[in-house]
Amino acid sequence: MEEKKSVLQEFKLDPDNELRFEVETKGAKVYLTLRSGLAEIFGTELVKGKTYEFTSGAKVAVFTWQGCTIEVKGKTDVIYTAKETPMVLYSNCHAALETMRTESEKDNKRGPITMIVGPMDVGKSTLCRILLNYAVRMGRRPIYVDLDVGQGKISIPGTVGALVVERPAAIDEGFSQEAPLVYNYGHKSFAANPKLYKMIIDQLAVTVKERLDVNKKTRNSGVIINTCGWIKGDGYKQLLESGRAFEVDIVLVLDQERLYNELVRDMPNYVKIVFLQKSGGVVELSKNFRNEACDQRIREYFYGTPKNQLYPHSFDLKWSEVKIFKVGAPALPDSCLPHGMKPEDYLTKLVLLTPNAGILHHILAVSFAEKEDEDMILSHVSGFVCVSNVDVERQIITLLSPQPKPLPNNILVLSDVQFMDSH
Repeated sequence: MEEKKSVLQEFKLDPDNELRFEVETKGAKVYLTLRSGLAEIFGTELVKGKTYEFTSGAKVAVFTWQGCTIEVKGKTDVIYTAKETPMVLYSNCHAALETMRTESEKDNKRGPITMIVGPMDVGKSTLCRILLNYAVRMGRRPIYVDLDVGQGKISIPGTVGALVVERPAAIDEGFSQEAPLVYNYGHKSFAANPKLYKMIIDQLAVTVKERLDVNKKTRNSGVIINTCGWIKGDGYKQLLESGRAFEVDIVLVLDQERLYNELVRDMPNYVKIVFLQKSGGVVELSKNFRNEACDQRIREYFYGTPKNQLYPHSFDLKWSEVKIFKVGAPALPDSCLPHGMKPEDYLTKLVLLTPNAGILHHILAVSFAEKEDEDMILSHVSGFVCVSNVDVERQIITLLSPQPKPLPNNILVLSDVQFMDSH
């Protein structure tokens, strides 16, 4: 293993080998070029002679089926060639899914619904990306569902969503996010409000199944579902609930035999449970790294990436122009509850807020809901704004928004997720 090299390096990879590197140093840039042969990064093919740029936080694995020569320039914290990789196993999974898609075309049925599960930091998101890229390269149009509220791969942290994938992910920016379906959960942890999480997942599953019915190509292509890393207690129960809601056919279990055996015991017999190794390149992420990644994800939502910059708007609104709701009321003792109401019912109760200093720097979801009732909890959202200032005297809030005012809707839902705008 070579540490923190900043010189130009050339690597000749044998077939089925993988070049792995990490860029941790802030401000560092690493440039990678495929000089000969064929190679891919998480299922996306590299273009020969094209230089790809990676910045701080990047964890990259370049795999080759036939052998290749890779040129790397810049400061990497870790870089090495791996001869043992699970890519052949992942490719076999893709081949099995492709066989099921072909059969679904012949029978005019729904394609495979695949859920990827496992503890934190085992490569679930990466495996999703690989399988989706392989499917798209075969001409498929699968739906990608992200249930991991801590990452926000489809939108921002604190949300779940779905996206029809029509082309391979860009090497440096991921999948194109045109017209995603996004639901606001408002927390970065499933544990914050399990009842609300379950309600939103059930609603997302209904909407995804409706979309499968509408488009034949997508119906045959099926669904790839990414899940949270909480796999014990309530987290495990929610995995079973999610599998039921989406009517999954296949569960791919990464790196934990105990979870595999529990799912074999508890899932319906028609669901295929497959155990897979995690990649040796997967590393455990620190809490600080996770927090920085969340901030970066939200920053990209408003300001874009270096290659695709966005220019958000900042504007003032009178308190009377918007209605801000919070999901979840303070818990009451059992003796004070109205007849027939359970303590957990307060977890999904809508509360109308008066703007105050406590919402400063919080994200607000712009709801699609037409009425101010309990159904707005299950309404998907048109986007997000951030509260950058609260003027109590003038009763005005200042919002950071991807588009100029007016907002698509005046019904806003408060999120626990915060963003400090440093621009």
